[in-house]
Amino acid sequence: MKDSLRQSMALFHTWSGLLLGWLLFAMFATGTAAYFQDEITRWMQPEVTGSADPATSAQGAVRYLNQVAPDAVSWYITLPNGRSATTQVYWQPGDGTRGKRGETSAVLDQSGRAITVRETSGGFFLYRFHFDLHYMPVLWARYLVGIAAMFMLTAILSGIVTHKKIFADFFMLRFGKGQRSWLDAHNVTAVIALPFHLMITFTGLVTLASMYMPWGIAANYASPAVFQEQVFGREPAAERSGRAQPLVDLAPLMRDASAEWDGKQVGYISVTNPGDATARVLLTRSPGAAIAARGETAAFAGATGKALGGHTASGAALATESVMIGLHTGRFAQWGLRWLYFLSGIGGTIMVGSGLVLWTVKRRARLPDPARPHFGFRLVERLNIAAIPGLATGLAVYFLANRLLPGDLAQRADREIDSLFLAWLAVGLWGMVRPAGRAWTETLALAGACFAAVPVVNALTTSRGFAASIMNGDWLFVAFDAVMIALAASFLHAAGKVAQHRAKKAAAPPRRTARKAVSQ
Repeated sequence: MKDSLRQSMALFHTWSGLLLGWLLFAMFATGTAAYFQDEITRWMQPEVTGSADPATSAQGAVRYLNQVAPDAVSWYITLPNGRSATTQVYWQPGDGTRGKRGETSAVLDQSGRAITVRETSGGFFLYRFHFDLHYMPVLWARYLVGIAAMFMLTAILSGIVTHKKIFADFFMLRFGKGQRSWLDAHNVTAVIALPFHLMITFTGLVTLASMYMPWGIAANYASPAVFQEQVFGREPAAERSGRAQPLVDLAPLMRDASAEWDGKQVGYISVTNPGDATARVLLTRSPGAAIAARGETAAFAGATGKALGGHTASGAALATESVMIGLHTGRFAQWGLRWLYFLSGIGGTIMVGSGLVLWTVKRRARLPDPARPHFGFRLVERLNIAAIPGLATGLAVYFLANRLLPGDLAQRADREIDSLFLAWLAVGLWGMVRPAGRAWTETLALAGACFAAVPVVNALTTSRGFAASIMNGDWLFVAFDAVMIALAASFLHAAGKVAQHRAKKAAAPPRRTARKAVSQ
């Protein structure tokens, strides 16, 4: 009975991990990078230097918005923090909004001056891609990602049942043993961060649970808008009165809100009807100030500064969801824990990738003619090449494009993203037309070369190269280049290992095992 259960779970584990494994690999890789999305964005905007004070930055943002959008319907301000040095402002234009036509956002320094930075989606794109994908409707993408996450969760649970020696596998990693080495790599990366993999997969599903299971909201609320208002305290904005009234100083309001939240800092500011007597200021706690993702809010009258109350996640269900989303995004994590998140995510990426490769390694020896595999085997093998070195090359090209594309290029941020997918597609096509063994060597080497080129190109195109950054104590740029070098070394080492394996296999005498494998 036990063996039968394990065999069933092993079969289920294999196919649940394979069918959407290529998408899961991309989700894990980009989601892992997103733990440093603010730092990636800072690297991709090297023009930004220094740090900023949130209260001073808020006042600077108000001065800027009063100049370019005094009659806007609303303002939205994202304040700087320990991980970012700029203020992001957005506004919903009104009839009297001034400024460039079509412009609804800006990047500011602490004093409220607009900063001329290269247009880029930075780390934010990687964060959104891991659950919104790209070039397809967001709704479809999120359903597809949800299905993949469900497959992942079932693959993890079935893998736990399958592994008889799950604790022994924690310490077992043998190199140069072919299929055994791939299995060890898969087991070690799965077991060493097993609690993380379970947590990140389940909480990822929780983040979009209301979309996947909307029936509870539909049964208990008249509309989604009513649900938002009653659960999250979002009230409709009042109409403008037509009586002009300047906005109060925001610094005292931020201090009052922070004191109410036991010292937690303000992360976002929204102002409705700015410049009017009905103006309303809503302060939201920084997501990095606590583990719960749904931050407390504090509302004030914009004309007088009078406190209008606030909202805090209440009720067991809402509080649990808030904590689970916070656990998934990891925005609360300080540097040590953030690196642990990142390394665990790298382990999860290797787990998925090694599982995909293991599927082909285990089945190659069973083929009637390993030199001429059937279509299904060839398809999985080529998709593995496209997914693993293909995505890696695309990510490296994304960073290279940030440095090499002209600064005044129209829709520059979109062109950076396009470069990622074009490189990914090119590697996938190369893997389709080349013999599989050679394709693995060539594409892994290409990925390593592209990652190695990132620090070089950065040093040639900016004043913040590796050596200069060390001398100036610019540790963010030092760490980014160090990660690129580590990735380059890993992929080049893998390419060398594949080349050695191919050479050893070519030199070995042919083995007559095909018919025996078929008979068994």
